[in-house]
Amino acid sequence: MGRIGGHEDGTVGERRQLINVAYRLLGSVSEAEDAVQDAYARWYGLPPGRQEEILSPGAWLTTVTGRICLDLLGSARARRERYVGAWLPEPVPDRAEWAGTGAADPADQIVLDESVAMAFLVVLESMTPAERVAFVLHDVFRYPFAEIAGVLGRTPAACKQLAASARRRVGATHAPAPSSDRAEVVRRVKEAWEAKDITALVGLLDPGAVMTADGGGLAGAVLHPVEGAARIARYMVAIADRAPGLELLERSVNGMPGLVARRSGAVLTVASFDIAEGGVSRIWVVRNPEKLRPWTRED
Repeated sequence: MGRIGGHEDGTVGERRQLINVAYRLLGSVSEAEDAVQDAYARWYGLPPGRQEEILSPGAWLTTVTGRICLDLLGSARARRERYVGAWLPEPVPDRAEWAGTGAADPADQIVLDESVAMAFLVVLESMTPAERVAFVLHDVFRYPFAEIAGVLGRTPAACKQLAASARRRVGATHAPAPSSDRAEVVRRVKEAWEAKDITALVGLLDPGAVMTADGGGLAGAVLHPVEGAARIARYMVAIADRAPGLELLERSVNGMPGLVARRSGAVLTVASFDIAEGGVSRIWVVRNPEKLRPWTRED
């Protein structure tokens, strides 16, 4: 992913890049769209003379979008204290796997790579707002610290320190398993889940695995993380018992192998997995219907 190159008449063409920046900063498709819309509103609200003075509209839009996201990240902490249960980033589908979809949804414009993997986004959530902005803009999008300083209102040296601190948080996580291994493990989890085979599920889970669910108070979900392979396996089978007619599908979730559960064509659950040394160490389950809107336009 390269830097945004602005030009006088090309601001509309920057939108895709800005959506990608904002989603990684916020972990929310809808909030990313709102932030970018706000940035464009401010651009078009400038007097024509002021617009002409700006040599790089793309850089200006990125700075404004970054500041909007920084403010949102600050207020998000207070909002999430009132959130029912755990808050997880919004999962993004791979449109190539869904027939008959258009390209109007902002989720369509998000580039699916390792910087949007659920495991990566969850680590980003552990950072301070300033760390997250410095790290994402520099390490993911290759912006120089001199430009990031304009977003954060700090010196380039301070921004460099923030990114280094964030990098240490990321470095504490394990390297992801190869894609083929992830897909195979997820497939076996699906088969064991469908068979309600607790023993098989336990064998696929790391003994210290953790499952976190996000229902947002709008869908049934365990409010606290479920820890331990045996407890998670029993919980998964209990869910299957309570949901007859549930269909499990292997789908790309944020560019990684995941599972989608739907009933009567409606997507009810999207599950992401973190896999280390062949076993599932983390499961993130999103059931909040407001976060599943990008998944509702299937065939």
